[in-house]
Amino acid sequence: MNAIIIEDEKPAARRLNRMLDKLEVPIIEVLHSVEDSIAWFLQNDHPDLIFLDIQLSDGLSFEIFENIKIKSAVIFTTAYDEYALLAFKLNSIDYLLKPIDDEELETAVHKYQDLLKDLNSKNEDLNLQLNFEDIKKLLVSPEERSYKKRFTVKVGQHLKMISLEDIECIYSENKGTYIYTSEGRNYLLETTLESLENDLPPDLFFRVNRKVFVQLGAIKDIIAYSNSRLKIITKCFKEFEIIVARERVKDFKNWLG
Repeated sequence: MNAIIIEDEKPAARRLNRMLDKLEVPIIEVLHSVEDSIAWFLQNDHPDLIFLDIQLSDGLSFEIFENIKIKSAVIFTTAYDEYALLAFKLNSIDYLLKPIDDEELETAVHKYQDLLKDLNSKNEDLNLQLNFEDIKKLLVSPEERSYKKRFTVKVGQHLKMISLEDIECIYSENKGTYIYTSEGRNYLLETTLESLENDLPPDLFFRVNRKVFVQLGAIKDIIAYSNSRLKIITKCFKEFEIIVARERVKDFKNWLG
């Protein structure tokens, strides 16, 4: 097993490194920002495990998941508890609050090791490589998974509930994630598209490209587009053209039935 630490506070990174050294967890790299982390993942094999702070010097670490398909298991290490739900939507192994307790850290590492043993025992004859997708399957089975039924957004001093059927699409733009409703209104979400992958019912929503989920009932027309892609027309959305990425066209057609 090998691991990396992503932590912008160097004293905290050094302390965590020392704690993991006592647990015999080898750390192969320590990174301090979203930008550096993305660059590192693009150039290196992904580690087995990531110890990940959330608020980094140049943004939230969730941005890493928006740019890179992470193949590692994740243990979040942060001073902020308000991101716990979002972190677990990414199927993390654990969520540790600073200052990190030795016993809690040891428990989190053992949890990963137990999952690793379970997976290896199932796949020992197949010689499969462990990655984050395998960890996801162990953590949440399709039968146990529950999907969102609505979103709650803040409008001024009020909270507004939006049912999934009233959503035309969910999209990202300028580092924000937005709901666009059948009323023709945008609402900012405190989440990322990546974290919604396992949160939206797959029979109702489809991710047509890196920046857009489309709701089935909102589709008004589908038009052949350049380079074997498809253009989707919804009932109201006019912010930009919704194009099904070429590599997603086949899955999209299957999704339509």
